[in-house]
Amino acid sequence: MSWGTELWDQFDNLDKHTQWGIDFLERYAKFVKERLDIEQNYAKQLRSLAKKYCPKRSKDEEPRFTSCLSFYSILNELNDYAGQREVVAEEMAHRVYGELLRYSQDLKAERKHHLQEGRKAQQYLDQCWKQMDSSKKKFERECREAEKSQATYERLDNDINATKSEVEKAKGQFYLRTHMADESKNEYAAQLQNFNAEQWKHFNNAIPHIFTNLQDMDQRRTVKLGESYRSFAEAERRVIPIISKCLEGMVSAAKSVDDRRDSSIVIESFKSGFDPPSDFPFEDFSQNLNRTGSDGTISSTPKGERDRDGAPGPRLDPKHLTGRTKNKLWLFGKKPKAPSLEDFSHLPPEQRRKRLLHRVDELQRELQKETDQRDALNKMKDVYEKNPQMGDPSSLQPRISETICNMEKLRSEIHRNETWLSEVEGKQSSRGDRRHSADNHHPAPQGRESPEGSYTDDPGQEQRAPPPQRRPAAGPAPDEFDDEFDEDDPLPVIGHCKALYSFDGQNDGTLAMAEDEVLYIIEEDKGDGWTRARKQSGEEGYVPTSYVEITMEKNSKGAVTYI
Repeated sequence: MSWGTELWDQFDNLDKHTQWGIDFLERYAKFVKERLDIEQNYAKQLRSLAKKYCPKRSKDEEPRFTSCLSFYSILNELNDYAGQREVVAEEMAHRVYGELLRYSQDLKAERKHHLQEGRKAQQYLDQCWKQMDSSKKKFERECREAEKSQATYERLDNDINATKSEVEKAKGQFYLRTHMADESKNEYAAQLQNFNAEQWKHFNNAIPHIFTNLQDMDQRRTVKLGESYRSFAEAERRVIPIISKCLEGMVSAAKSVDDRRDSSIVIESFKSGFDPPSDFPFEDFSQNLNRTGSDGTISSTPKGERDRDGAPGPRLDPKHLTGRTKNKLWLFGKKPKAPSLEDFSHLPPEQRRKRLLHRVDELQRELQKETDQRDALNKMKDVYEKNPQMGDPSSLQPRISETICNMEKLRSEIHRNETWLSEVEGKQSSRGDRRHSADNHHPAPQGRESPEGSYTDDPGQEQRAPPPQRRPAAGPAPDEFDDEFDEDDPLPVIGHCKALYSFDGQNDGTLAMAEDEVLYIIEEDKGDGWTRARKQSGEEGYVPTSYVEITMEKNSKGAVTYI
């Protein structure tokens, strides 16, 4: 059905309808704009959220737990998901919103053109009607004047008193009016014919053509809206496969959480490599007491657990068991200051071994880079020697020499770290053998184990001095001891230790001790390889943790025993 044939008389209504159609299109464009703004804000908030919870530490400091890694994977997938929301917003902005704005402007211009043509056609028809109506009124007026002149002529012609001149004059006037009426009649007929022709053209050609153009414009607007609806949905549907992959990635990350793996990582991260403490020997302080038969007392000193020389052990001084409790534990207080040594001797054996392995791997990679660079420079030098026009071979010699020097330094550094690593692995294997022997109740050899993990069968040649690499040469920083000793109240006793080796304590803040001497523990090892102890005389200082055998009190919260 055509607007031109069915709605030939509805020009004003079609004007209103086409305007409503453009307004509706612009309203939908505004809806799309608000929708893509929501997508953009949503994507921006998702990216900010993912960035907020992403780790800000270096990769070496990031947790290796599967639960943490899975969460970071979920954050990465969420970031990718946010990127897809941005894609949706961009598609809506360019393919829907932008197209609708441009099409709306084109529709407005086209509608204005068609309506102007319709108004011009209507104005021309109105002009033709006015001309026809004017000629009609003139014809009507001339006819009335002719009728009047005819009546006057007939009245004078029948009047016997009228003169001949009056009759002739009336007759001439009658003929003139009749002639003018005939001319007006002819003009009116011509104008009427012209108006009817123009009116037919107007309602059968001009208006149908204009209305058909308006109908085509409105139909194209409707089709464009349908395409926009489809594009709006397609923008969302195109990213569904990628969004599905993001969600599948999140599910895979959730499935990769492994509680056993996390537990093993905790063990690897905090395992010290030390042996558990051995049984604390019974020390009989009643050997010098004179007992009588009437006492009825029986010595409860287990045989074999007395001191080797029979001398009484040191008596516990009750005053050292009192004092204000201070928060010195790492877990519940501030992290202690510990000197960072190049050989990592301040760390427990297992942690030291891992750090040394990591450093050796890094040095090996650097050495490989320097080796590759040296080989490349040598090849370039050979090319220059064969083709002097390409460059001077001697200009590469300084760089080659520098690279070789760097390689030698790296090899030396690798050798030094491998030496420390061999030392640590040797100690760990020795401790493992000793622990296995003790667990199976095998008798230990006559010679005592040295800190190096070696045994000697000759007691006279037994070496009790610790290895120089294991023992921190400088000891703890003196200012740390000053800060610790400038306290008014003495630290409480949290355990006991027995010296396995003698220690001279020459550095400031250290405490000298003799072999087999029993000391009070007032501050445990905080990971730096030093334990704070107190003698019976009240003298305090730090002793190497590896030199003593420690037993912590049962009521000492958070205590950790090192050997």
